[in-house]
Amino acid sequence: MNTIHVDSPHDDDTKRMRAFEGQLHVFSPTPSSLAFCDFARGLLEEAFAPLNPLEAQFSLPVEKFVEIAAPLVPRFVHHPESKKYTRGILKDLGCDLAKVYLDVPKMRIQTHGGYLTAGVGYQLHPHRDTWYSAPMCQLNWWLPIYPIESESSMAFFPRYWSRGVANGSHEFNYYEWNATGRKEAARHIKQDTRKQPKALEALDLDPQIRVVAPAGGVLLFSGAHLHATVPNTSGRTRFSIDFRTVHYDDVAGKRGAPNVDSHSTGTNLRDFMRGTDLARLPEDVVALYEDHPPTSGVLVFEPETPTKGSVRNQ
Repeated sequence: MNTIHVDSPHDDDTKRMRAFEGQLHVFSPTPSSLAFCDFARGLLEEAFAPLNPLEAQFSLPVEKFVEIAAPLVPRFVHHPESKKYTRGILKDLGCDLAKVYLDVPKMRIQTHGGYLTAGVGYQLHPHRDTWYSAPMCQLNWWLPIYPIESESSMAFFPRYWSRGVANGSHEFNYYEWNATGRKEAARHIKQDTRKQPKALEALDLDPQIRVVAPAGGVLLFSGAHLHATVPNTSGRTRFSIDFRTVHYDDVAGKRGAPNVDSHSTGTNLRDFMRGTDLARLPEDVVALYEDHPPTSGVLVFEPETPTKGSVRNQ
């Protein structure tokens, strides 16, 4: 379905159900989203000083850019202010924090051209988050930190909402990814060789939908949408924030978008924290999403404790 709702007045239950039908929601900047972008810009401008973060790639060798960006990303992810602003956005947009569970917010970096396409600057290929062991009820929230253009946005491919794609999700195990893939992001500079689920057939990517929101504008969509990072040809590095949520009632009731082609194993549900007190989902509820008890890998990714000069990856 190609419907895009702008500043929908509907309650949270209705918005979630429409997202599960493939509809997109776009929200004007909220007080919390604007404050979150201000906070993120402060970290970026401090890290890249005296360079403008949007243009730093044109003055730095890519190895130096990664040296700056790699520790910045986990600093943002695990900063207590980040969780505060994430919860603030959800509250601003009418979510019940006692029922909504969120993961940690991520800072994404997409440089212009082919300067950096691996590791911390990985250009996401067409994919569904559900290929990566997300539940069908997962919702994704995305906002640009600085103004963006169509040439530096994300693309959605509506023809594949209800049409399956041959893909490698059957070989993806979330707990093995926690044990290996997530730790290795910053090691990949020229090429990202981590094994990730990708389409195994040629895709017709037109028509596509691109949403251009102002800095702090919020895009909400189902994790079951086939989407990708647009190759950035805007002339500036794009910095964005995204996070994911699940609603307890949807998880417990196994509600969500239709599963047309996701066959991964394991689940990311242990990553989510309740909006009120950051408590994790009960194990008996998580168990509804596991065919067999996990026997290997890492159930919840824990970044290494940083030492001077070290890098934590998320």
